[in-house]
Amino acid sequence: MTKLNIGIILGSTRQGRVSPQVGEWVKGIADGRGDANYEIVDIADFDLPFVFTTSGEEPGIKQWHDKLDSLDGFVFIVQEYNHSISGALKNAIDTAGPQWNNKAAGFVSYGSTGGARAVEHLRGILGEVQVADVRVHPTLSLFTDFENGTDFKPAELHLENVNGMLDQVNNWSTALKSVRS
Repeated sequence: MTKLNIGIILGSTRQGRVSPQVGEWVKGIADGRGDANYEIVDIADFDLPFVFTTSGEEPGIKQWHDKLDSLDGFVFIVQEYNHSISGALKNAIDTAGPQWNNKAAGFVSYGSTGGARAVEHLRGILGEVQVADVRVHPTLSLFTDFENGTDFKPAELHLENVNGMLDQVNNWSTALKSVRS
């Protein structure tokens, strides 16, 4: 059986974002497992226009769809903005359709309350595009896991939850791959 392809999606595009640090940390843990092919997918790289404001023929949209088609599951790096997800992440989700269907997703979030409120919104959004979300959800605090709010220094206790989340994403991604076949 071939290994799954899991995208670690960076959910922020703003200047000074810390999601690349969190994404690289998750990828390092994931790569050490050897159970799937993991890659960072940065939505900022696709230059996506606001959904439904253009012809939909922009090259970034096609590249985004192709990238999502190549993935069996997702780990979303989610930051909490005003008790929800970023507008850029919502737009990236809405810019695709069937490319999301019958895949699994896990979350690693951060914010003043660990980003939990943002993930609760994201779970509902992903349900509408037929993505199955997993239960284990590592939450990172801006106060204890980031030095000066910018330098990511995660507590060791998060390792168990990250691995538990990855176990669930891989199990569900394997099961849902058979649905897509």
